[in-house]
Amino acid sequence: MIRRNLLPPFILVVSLLILYWHTLAPGLTWANDGSDGGDLIAAAATGGVPHPTGYPLYLVVARVFQLLPIGSLAFRTNLLSAIATAAAAGLVYSLAAQAASQSHKERDWIAGLAAGYAFGLAPLIWSQAVITEVYALQSLLLAIVLRLYAVPAQSRPARRKGLDRWRGVAMGLAACNHVTIALLAPIAFVAGSIHRKAIAEDEQDIDTGGSWYGNLEINWGALLRQLVLFAAGLSLYLILPIRALAQPPVSWGTVVTPARLWWLVSGQLYQSYYLQFTLTDIWDRVQSWAVLLLQQFGLPGVILGLLGLIVFGKRLRLLMLTGWTAGIFTLFAIIYGSIDSYVYLIPVFLSFSVWIGLGIAGVGHQFVRWSPMLKIGMLLLLLSYLAARSTINIQQVDASNDVRAESFGREVLSVVPENAILFAEGDRSVFALWYFHFALGERPDLAILAADMLHFDWYQENLRATYPALVVPGPFPWPETIAEANASRPICYVDYADHTTVNCTPGIASP
Repeated sequence: MIRRNLLPPFILVVSLLILYWHTLAPGLTWANDGSDGGDLIAAAATGGVPHPTGYPLYLVVARVFQLLPIGSLAFRTNLLSAIATAAAAGLVYSLAAQAASQSHKERDWIAGLAAGYAFGLAPLIWSQAVITEVYALQSLLLAIVLRLYAVPAQSRPARRKGLDRWRGVAMGLAACNHVTIALLAPIAFVAGSIHRKAIAEDEQDIDTGGSWYGNLEINWGALLRQLVLFAAGLSLYLILPIRALAQPPVSWGTVVTPARLWWLVSGQLYQSYYLQFTLTDIWDRVQSWAVLLLQQFGLPGVILGLLGLIVFGKRLRLLMLTGWTAGIFTLFAIIYGSIDSYVYLIPVFLSFSVWIGLGIAGVGHQFVRWSPMLKIGMLLLLLSYLAARSTINIQQVDASNDVRAESFGREVLSVVPENAILFAEGDRSVFALWYFHFALGERPDLAILAADMLHFDWYQENLRATYPALVVPGPFPWPETIAEANASRPICYVDYADHTTVNCTPGIASP
C-alpha cells in the first residue's frame, strides 16, 4: 500500500509516464530536434565517446537502459528520457510542496501537483522526454541538486556532513552529464555553506526567518566537503580516455591525451557560438524567450509563477537557487548562438514550475479562510487548463509516429552496393547511419565516412582503426582524394533534406 502522503506524487509520476509512453519514439527519431540521438545511442552501445562534451554519466546510464529486454535499441534509450523526466517532475513536486508548506515537516500536495504537472506538461520538457537526448537526464540531475541544496540545515553534525557530501557528489555527477550545471555551482556552494552567526549555536541557516542578510558567515568545512566530493564526481570523465583507448568506432576527439580530453570536455568545437550577436540579435532572442515562456505555461501560468516568486515565496534558500538558475540559464541561452540554444532554458522552466506551485498555494491560502474546498477547486481549474493546453501541445511533441530516421537508414543501407565507401553529410545523415552500422552492426562491408569531419586528425586516426582496409591519405583527405586512393571500391554520396538522396559510382576494376 502507498502511504497517503506519497499518493499525490505517485499519481503525478505514473500519469506522466503513461503520457510519455504513448508519445515516445518507437525507434531512432529526428523528432523534436533529436538528430544527435544516433550518435549518443551508438556511442553508448559500442563503448564509444559521443560529440562534445562527452557526457560520461549519460553513457553509463543509457547503456543500462539499452540492456533492457524490450523494444529496439533506440526505444530503450528513448525510454531513459521518459523515466528521467517523470522522476524530475516528482522532485519538482517535492520542491514546491515543501516550500509552500507552513513548516518544514509539512507538504502542500496541491502546490506540489501544480508545479509537477506544470513542469511535466510544458511542451519543451515533454519534447525531450520522448527522444534520445541528454537534457531529460539533466533535468532530473538539476532537480536532485536543487532538492539537496534546498534542504534546511541539519541539526546533527553527522547528518550535516553527510548532506554536504551528497550535495558535492550530485553536483559533480550532474556536470558529468552536462557541463552547464557549473553555472549553478557558485550560488549552490554558497547557499550550502552560509549560516547566520547569531543562530550558529542552533545550527540554523539563512532559510529561517528574521534578518537573513545580517551576520552571515561561511562554514568553510561544509564548503570544503562539497568541493572535494564535487571533484570526486567529476572523476567520471576519466572513463572517456579509457573508452577511447579501446578504439571504438564512435570516438570523438580520440581523447587519449590531456589536450584532446580538454578539447572535448570544454566544447571547443562549439566556442564560435558564443558572443556572436548584435544588439538586435539580443533583443530578438529576448522576445523569443518571452514567447517560449508563454508557450510553456500560458498567461495564467506565467502570472501564477511571478506571484509565487515575488509575493508568496518564503523559503529564501530555494528562491536564491531557483532565481539564480532562471537568470543565469536565460543569459546563457541568449548569448549562445546555436540554433537549438532554447534547450538550455529547461532549467528556467523547471524553476518557473516551482514558482507556479508557490503561486497557486499562496493564492489558495487566501481562499482557505472562506472554504478549504476553494483551494482544491483552484488546483482542479489549473490542471484542467494544463490538460487543455496539452491536447494542443501533443501535436507538436508526439514522436510516436516519426519514422523518418529509421526509413532513411534502412533505405540507404538497402541500395548502396557491396563494399562501398559511403560519404554522408549533416548530423541527421551521419548519426542515423552510425546507429544502423555501428550500434546495430548492419552492413559491415561498408565504410561510412562523415565528410564534414575529414579535416580532423583524430577522425582520420579513428577511420584507420575502424576500417583497416581503407586507405586514408593525409594530411588533409577529402572525399575525392579518398575515392582516388580506394579506386576499386564503389563510392556513394548520401544526404537528407526533405527526402533521401543517394548517388553512387562503381569502383574501377583491377586490371
